[in-house]
Amino acid sequence: MKYFTKEWYDEMQVSGFLAFHETVEEWEEELAYYKEEGIDYEEINRRNLEDIRADLLKFLPEPFYPYIQDGTISTGFPSLELREMAKQWEREHEARLEALGDEYSRHYDSIKNRLPAGAIQLMEQSLHDATVISVEKAQEEMLIIKLDCSGGFHYFTDIQLTFTGVTEADIPTEFAGAWWLYNEIYLTEHGFELHVLFDSPMVEAKIIAQDVTIKIMD
Repeated sequence: MKYFTKEWYDEMQVSGFLAFHETVEEWEEELAYYKEEGIDYEEINRRNLEDIRADLLKFLPEPFYPYIQDGTISTGFPSLELREMAKQWEREHEARLEALGDEYSRHYDSIKNRLPAGAIQLMEQSLHDATVISVEKAQEEMLIIKLDCSGGFHYFTDIQLTFTGVTEADIPTEFAGAWWLYNEIYLTEHGFELHVLFDSPMVEAKIIAQDVTIKIMD
């Protein structure tokens, strides 16, 4: 993938991690709620920090490092300095996301009229948050992916993607439960090259095919 890569996704998770409470009162209210529920909120934050520490050190500039290393980036109400640094980084991150999105939109618009109708439908009727039911390499040059879209943004039922004229299918066949996150598409001489970023497990899949049809399953 060129645009919506695993690294791009990981950086978005860092952005989410830096979503601090705006006021001390909000912080204290949340602490009180979790305490009432018998949940150690600060311990959860410490565990979350350990899970994302490597990415914080990878994507955030050095002034953040002391807060990451001593844990104060996720424990207690953040200092004014930390909140201001986070806001500045977030502004820069949002600008990068917007620029990348605009670049991909220009790319897609430049090839859309030469894509098969099924590929256009796949790109424009979002499969974000659909979950994989099965992946089947049914026969030579054919790939079938069944998806549960009940928790997604379109279809809201099970669908079947049937790729034909397949010359490459770099996607696990034991893949049930994986989440379809983001996709991007490229034009090839005889069809298209589709890239999809999945989660659980995190996989960048690639399918090169001549056509694709989308069928709503009964």
